[in-house]
Amino acid sequence: MKNSIMGIIYTGERDQQLRELTTVRAVAAVPLCSRYRLIDFPLSSMVDSGIRNVGVIMQRNYNSLMDHLGSGKEWDLHGKHTGLQILPPFTTNENVGLYAGFLDAIRSNLNYLRRSKEKYTVITDTHMLYTTRFDDMAAAHEASGADITLLYTRDPGVRRNGGGRYLSMDENGVVTQLEVDPASPRLDATYMEAFMMEREKLIEMVDTAVSRGQYHLTRDVLMQAISTRSFKVVGFECTGKVWHLDSVQAYFECNMDLLSPETRAALFPADRPILTKLRDEMPTRYFPGATVKNSLLADGCVIEGTVENCVLFRGVRIAKGAVVRNSIIMQDGVVSEGAELDNCILDKQTLVRPNSRLIAPRSYPIVIAKQMTV
Repeated sequence: MKNSIMGIIYTGERDQQLRELTTVRAVAAVPLCSRYRLIDFPLSSMVDSGIRNVGVIMQRNYNSLMDHLGSGKEWDLHGKHTGLQILPPFTTNENVGLYAGFLDAIRSNLNYLRRSKEKYTVITDTHMLYTTRFDDMAAAHEASGADITLLYTRDPGVRRNGGGRYLSMDENGVVTQLEVDPASPRLDATYMEAFMMEREKLIEMVDTAVSRGQYHLTRDVLMQAISTRSFKVVGFECTGKVWHLDSVQAYFECNMDLLSPETRAALFPADRPILTKLRDEMPTRYFPGATVKNSLLADGCVIEGTVENCVLFRGVRIAKGAVVRNSIIMQDGVVSEGAELDNCILDKQTLVRPNSRLIAPRSYPIVIAKQMTV
């Protein structure tokens, strides 16, 4: 079963939701948990499930994502005949590289699907954070005789008024209702915008839908398939913790949640490692007088001041007398002497001047864009 599954990761159309964090990068490339990117989690779940052919469909702002993925070596996806396939926007006179929707993105990469030989395809988006076993999903898909299997969660933390996709199922797991962006969700299962179906059926479905001017999978295809029962659509539950990263506040709370060892253990199971690009660094240095409490620090940091309840990425420097609490500081950020930060998100290579004070409520953290000086 494992060798008969291929994966596709769609890097998304939701760049605007994370504001300054996605001005110069795709959602999939957003840093998380001191050393990872969002794409590491679906990609590692695929690799841990035995998938060795993975295509990543790019949309916009994909330079940093391509740099992160490289040849796929860190995920053991750099084989001669299979491995990681980077699929940048397909640009023609008619197509300017911005897909009209998910189905249009797949249609532009049908040649990749046709060249592949696996029986099944699992496709994920990147704005939800979780780990799961796609090989178990494939086994359930085959056993149910479904045309399409949708990944869902019952985690209440991902439900949103006015947003999201929600399902209800009968006693056999067959999806009977689907609602999109309701003002108040009425159905108890949240569709995670990841699904599985046979590769040949996917090609046929996409070709048929786009020929009819349909470009959105959920609204144009799934809702019709469920209401008319033209496809057998079933659900597969993701039982672990799930985060919906659809706002800066959600991103901030996700990183703060991961300060808990129990929560990290649930997202990083010992038997299914989360892989990422390596960057050789010296270990973090703690100078006399430094104080660090309940924080995640990557390699290469230099700590002389106080750090509490923070997530620090590689190469961050906290100067003597600086106090940083409840904050996220991305790669190579510098907090100068005497500065004070509370509830802040600093993007890469930012500089906080001496004696500056940046303090915000937890519900609305301050975001400093990449390479800014404040």
